[in-house]
Amino acid sequence: MKIFQPCYDLALRWAKHRHAERYLGVLSFAESVVFPIPPDVMLAPMALGQPSKAWRFALITTVTSVLGGIAGYFLGLFAFEALIAPWIETMGYQPKVDRAVEWFELYGVWVVFIAGFSPIPYKIFTVSAGFLSMAFLPFLLASAVGRGMRFFLVAALMRWGGPAMESKLREWVEFLGWAVVLLAVAAYFYLR
Repeated sequence: MKIFQPCYDLALRWAKHRHAERYLGVLSFAESVVFPIPPDVMLAPMALGQPSKAWRFALITTVTSVLGGIAGYFLGLFAFEALIAPWIETMGYQPKVDRAVEWFELYGVWVVFIAGFSPIPYKIFTVSAGFLSMAFLPFLLASAVGRGMRFFLVAALMRWGGPAMESKLREWVEFLGWAVVLLAVAAYFYLR
């Protein structure tokens, strides 16, 4: 049963849509605050489909993601008790937030950089940085560097690979998709 290949083909078609850059910006912003799907899923096909615009797409993704991170920071700073804490409790995310707080205590601003660059949910750390009253400038710099490195790396790989990578990725997308699902399930049970 092929699930990921049709999704990949659809993402490539959407990546060429005339409003794709706007959608990429909205997705990047939302993912930094609340949305669960990372912008890489749109950035990669867009950079593959139009390699000459890969740097532009990475810049849009980085800037809007950092702006979303700022929104998450201020949401955590000013509305944590009223809005975020009840939602965290309802969704069962309290253990994840507790772990984020522990990491902030251990690693300080570096945890924002790591969350910005890695597949760790960045939104947890943007909101946590706000409610923990982390200094804003280090938060902003760590976010910009971490997110920028991640998104420009994705764009560089797609630009470098070009059409050859697009066809190779299409060939392997089903395997890679299922591998990511299995890793996510394993991570869930491990972190639980």
